Amino acid sequence: MDQDLAITASGEATISRKLGMFTTTSVVVANMIGTGILTTSGIIASHLPGVWWVLGCWLVGGIIAMTGALSYGELATRMPQSGGEYVYLKKIYHPLLGFLTGWVSLFVGFSAPIAASAIAFSVYFAAGMDLESVRQVLFLKKSVAAGVILLFTVVHYLGLRLGAIVQNTLTVVKLTIVVGLALTGIVLSGGSFPGLTLSMPSEGFALGTSMMLVMFSFSGWNASAYIAEEVKDPQRNLPRSLILGTGIVTLVYLAMNLFIFLVLPYEQVQGTIPVVEVATSSLFGEQAGNIFGLLVSIALLASVSALVLLGPRVYYAMAKDRMFFSFASRVHPRYEVPGTAILIQGAIAILIAVLGSFEQLLIYIGYALGIFTWLAVASLFLARKRGIGEQTAVRTPGYPYVPGFFLLANLTLLVVTFVNNPVESTVALVTLAVGVPFYFLVRK
Repeated sequence: MDQDLAITASGEATISRKLGMFTTTSVVVANMIGTGILTTSGIIASHLPGVWWVLGCWLVGGIIAMTGALSYGELATRMPQSGGEYVYLKKIYHPLLGFLTGWVSLFVGFSAPIAASAIAFSVYFAAGMDLESVRQVLFLKKSVAAGVILLFTVVHYLGLRLGAIVQNTLTVVKLTIVVGLALTGIVLSGGSFPGLTLSMPSEGFALGTSMMLVMFSFSGWNASAYIAEEVKDPQRNLPRSLILGTGIVTLVYLAMNLFIFLVLPYEQVQGTIPVVEVATSSLFGEQAGNIFGLLVSIALLASVSALVLLGPRVYYAMAKDRMFFSFASRVHPRYEVPGTAILIQGAIAILIAVLGSFEQLLIYIGYALGIFTWLAVASLFLARKRGIGEQTAVRTPGYPYVPGFFLLANLTLLVVTFVNNPVESTVALVTLAVGVPFYFLVRK
């Protein structure tokens, strides 16, 4: 991303507003489309009794994400500074919560999604290369995932120029693959859609677990709020980018699921992680399916690369604000990147990839991130009450019902997920709690 520098009267360099509507919308779309839609439909299907249940979850997930995007549109215009939840929680609640957003980002917001994307890559790559041993042997799968994380850690450690070239190339490839595959599959499938099933999920709280996986796939709907200081005409472009990006991704997700369920019987989808590769093989033949499996694995590399690139910048910004560990502000003298933060993030991601299972990672990530988006949307009510940013605010349509629906839906998901997945949820809460003493240590 290109950045112009402006010079203030005091001689201090500041980032100018250069990013337009197209770029900010692209940031939202690129951050959302990744591991989730390419892997979770099979896991969700294993919890639910029929196709329409799965499609309903994806549609409801899109509606929840849209209400969040509408709410963030007002928050981002009331406080148009880069940082997203870090800014909102620090200003409206307490600096401790601002610190915890960065703390959780180090483990959950970036490192754990890096690990999940790398594991998904290993599964799709094995399917594309027809390497049954890698797909079936846990050690080999984890080794491939760790190797991918190490590769992109090195790439982005070696400078922004190289990292940007790699990232831009992979992002274009990813969008082309996902959108092209979904549309082509729907047109050529010629399949008939299953009828509506009225049977209920057999497992208690299965619907809640499925929705948490869906919301993991929608994470990133708030992406342009993180770069608010670099957006031209933020009162116009920030809300529109959040809404348009979320809407586009919702349509892409529904199209991808239509393709999967038009091609594969429901029983074959259930529990299958590389479900897109399996559907492609069924439609176009095994050889074509292998090729598409490799292409999907490349699309997943774009997610790994983007997360490795973005995470250290968040830690760097917070460290410069004296709200995070000082190592995050160290810039490599030759490569001009926050090198120490990149290396530490890479090490944490490799550790998570080796220790956690794929579904456990998704629930852990979704639960922890859900807490902070809930707090951020709740802060909108306080921001209005205190009159923060009234002159620049673009008000949320349907207030207070739109943010109220988001808060109620997400609170329900958090409660149900904790009951149904206590281990993963507790680990997320412990990760959060451990950050509290570190806050006081950093501030001291």
